[in-house]
Amino acid sequence: MPSTTSRRFLRPAALIGAAVLAASVTACGSSGTPSAAPPGSASASASAAAGVLTVSDPWVKAADKGMTAAFATLANDGDTDVTITGVTTDVSRAEIHEMAMTDGTMTMRQKQGGVVVAARSRAALEPGGDHLMLMDLNRPVRAGDQLDITLTFADGRTQTFTAVAKPFTGAQETYAPGHGASPAS
Repeated sequence: MPSTTSRRFLRPAALIGAAVLAASVTACGSSGTPSAAPPGSASASASAAAGVLTVSDPWVKAADKGMTAAFATLANDGDTDVTITGVTTDVSRAEIHEMAMTDGTMTMRQKQGGVVVAARSRAALEPGGDHLMLMDLNRPVRAGDQLDITLTFADGRTQTFTAVAKPFTGAQETYAPGHGASPAS
């Protein structure tokens, strides 16, 4: 019969073994080559490496010109809230946006204060809600394109993830006059 002392160490040893196994599996899956994952599949390798948020199902609405948006589900497994204050991409300038009621009409606007992902919770970036607005596209974003998107957090950390472009005709938001126009030179 095993002693109480040996049973006391069995559980921590099993947990450490599981953590080592999970770390080695993650390391094997993070090669420098892009994943050939199909559109709409989860892409969390960048988020796992950065350790800020887990990004699931990232995608961008395909667009030929003008504006488009990026979406994903963000999970914060940490013990403190995380605030996303900025976003960048190489295909356009970008902002964090929200849909909100203004004078009885649903309109899109820049989200003041960013997106807060509470500790141990999720936040959705979705059509008709909070989203990452890509404005003044410098090239078409075609279905199947992969875009790197970098989030900036209130504490100065950054995290980059890859989103796949796909066609989408839903959530036909109305843009405010002059929204997305380039500043005068």
